[in-house]
Amino acid sequence: METNNYSPAFDPYSAVRSAYQASVELATTKGIERSRGVQAMAQALQKAFDDILEANTLDLEASREMAVPDLLLEWLKLTPERLQTTIQILQRIGELSDPIRRVMNASYQLEHSQTYSQLMPLGVIALIYEAFPDLGAIAAGLCLKTGNSLILRGGSEASHSNSVIAQALKSALDKTGLPVTSLELLPSEQGASIRDLITQDKYINLVIPYGRPNLVQQVVQQATAPVLKSAMGNCYLYWSPNGSLEMARWVITDSHASEPDPVNAIEKVIIHRDQKPSSLIMLWNSLKEKGFELRGDPILCSDFPDQLITAKDAEWSQAYLKKIVAFKVVDSIKSGISWINHYSSGHANCLVTESYQESRQFALGVDSSTIYINSSPRFERNPQRGDAVFLGMSNQKGHRRGLISLETLTTVKQIVQGNGQF
Repeated sequence: METNNYSPAFDPYSAVRSAYQASVELATTKGIERSRGVQAMAQALQKAFDDILEANTLDLEASREMAVPDLLLEWLKLTPERLQTTIQILQRIGELSDPIRRVMNASYQLEHSQTYSQLMPLGVIALIYEAFPDLGAIAAGLCLKTGNSLILRGGSEASHSNSVIAQALKSALDKTGLPVTSLELLPSEQGASIRDLITQDKYINLVIPYGRPNLVQQVVQQATAPVLKSAMGNCYLYWSPNGSLEMARWVITDSHASEPDPVNAIEKVIIHRDQKPSSLIMLWNSLKEKGFELRGDPILCSDFPDQLITAKDAEWSQAYLKKIVAFKVVDSIKSGISWINHYSSGHANCLVTESYQESRQFALGVDSSTIYINSSPRFERNPQRGDAVFLGMSNQKGHRRGLISLETLTTVKQIVQGNGQF
């Protein structure tokens, strides 16, 4: 099986420039052409199904020999079901309505003219990602649908998988007459480093890092191109004394059910000092039965030494990305909100309560892209309801905040159309 068409002389800078030139061409294509291209991508993955799984097996074997962390191995492993889900996501993206050139009202009007705005492609997007070989395919579908070129820079642990997937996707572009260089894979074992890629702001319009927090932070610190941060884990739940035990238990466990992406997993729970000890013990026993490891602040660990181990100070601001939940006690919802704003990842935080006043106080006071009240924050890349597919979730207040969808990969162009009078 051929797993790599890239030669040792592969030039990453040339690839970036080619992607930029392709983005100019892609921006003028019709929506139906791009939709057909995404559908062709799905068909190409289906055709290369066995080759992709074989390449993934090679990656898994090599990664185990290199003692790659279990977390990355879980993200890396492509089961037939997971790959089939990726194909279904591409098929759905192809069926979604075209967001490009969608006309929207402008907030102002000039005399003797009509002003309106349209959604337009960003240009060139770079995805820097660890493991998750299926994510490159999904990003390719989202970018093609929105008229953007995509540069993929995956980790070395997924080099075989990424290569075979990229070959299949590029064959689909060629088959449908779309610019093949609108998708470029920069192999991690050769070519440019991450820094070399994300500093090419002349050609790259947006960088999306996806993986562990240290990778995201590296990209944010080094990039000169605009960055859309993605976030994982370290989501907080405030469990009010008048909130349901059953609801709190469901919200925590369901938030961890999104595999292999622990995007919105609740890893920290804040409880009020008045919370019933019997309710706490019932919750903890239930979580332990489901395989969770439990930690707590010094006060809770002192009161319940048989239930919790002490969480280190640094843990409150860090993502576990495992089935670990830490508990902290506070004196009021106000104190809980303050703690969440200081320590959470700021992309998805939750409240379990039966008080409308508390729900409003929490929704307005917590600085987070999304607030969930008596609802699981579980992340779904391809939700059954609605008309959207999501790449991930962002916690920043810059480019776009919240779920990363088709519209996130667009920009707005203002158009002023005069009527000939002056």
